Amino acid sequence: MERSALQCGGGLMKLLVTGAAGFIGSHLCEELIARGHEVVGVDCFTDYYSPAVKEANLVGLRKSPRFSLCRENLLSLNWTQWMEGIEGIYHLAAQAGVRASWGDSFAVYTENNVLATQRLLEACKGRSLRKVVCASSSSVYGDCEEIPMTERSPVKPISPYGVTKLACEHLCRLYWKNYAVPTVALRYFTVYGPRQRPDMGFHKFISALLSGGTLHVYGDGKQTRDFTFVSDAVSGTLLAFEKGKEGEVYNIGGGSRVSVKQVLILLEEMSGGSGRVVYEDTQKGDMKHTLADITKAHRAFGYEPRVTLAQGLEAEFTWLQKGGRC
Repeated sequence: MERSALQCGGGLMKLLVTGAAGFIGSHLCEELIARGHEVVGVDCFTDYYSPAVKEANLVGLRKSPRFSLCRENLLSLNWTQWMEGIEGIYHLAAQAGVRASWGDSFAVYTENNVLATQRLLEACKGRSLRKVVCASSSSVYGDCEEIPMTERSPVKPISPYGVTKLACEHLCRLYWKNYAVPTVALRYFTVYGPRQRPDMGFHKFISALLSGGTLHVYGDGKQTRDFTFVSDAVSGTLLAFEKGKEGEVYNIGGGSRVSVKQVLILLEEMSGGSGRVVYEDTQKGDMKHTLADITKAHRAFGYEPRVTLAQGLEAEFTWLQKGGRC
């Protein structure tokens, strides 16, 4: 990964990363540390999945004297204290998961996604910040009739989770418009790779193959996704900080749109065997197809995914084969 983007015209910085112990957040923090920056990570270690997994994500980061961790919820964070000296923010903290966002759980999503983002943006008012990059999701599009999905496509989320991510995008824009907070929102398309959350498809499929278990597929397997390897997502995030236009939103996709059935074939080839596949009912909120048009991000800051699906799956397969250590 090119390591000059955040050192051009700005030197080394003190940066705040929310969701620092998560999948993408931990990779992002490591890359920022590798570039020489000081990183303040914020994470409240929610129990959506085992906090021990997040602790493992931080093993490498804890070795750096330029990384510090704040174990706090964004809703109760002392922003005055932790924003001291901060020059830029990467806001990746969120309550994840489409299928879990229905019913009573929606309150957790509104608090950890919408209200937490609003609190962060309030803390940014009147401060001199280079950029505030906020993570959104392809879930905001819903079952878009327009493929590939562009930033001008209709946004009609079909899950409560998608609704909260779209609300966060709107908050980013209105704080930019009214208070000049230099926000940029990124719509990630199905990010995967080492440290992927245990509730996500690739992680579950590979784990089942390695253990000889059953692969459970929601739907008929013909649904397609634009899969983005984590290093490409991190690269796009860093580039957006440096060159993204304030008040804008960008797609961050991987250029690997394939069906779930095609993914299973690739994984079986890697494992050298076949698993028992059980097809179950389509889950409410699951989108049929996704494909990112990344033209806008490419033109604005040169974003271009570099990891093929086969390469990325091999990396995640190897990681899980080693017991999830990296």
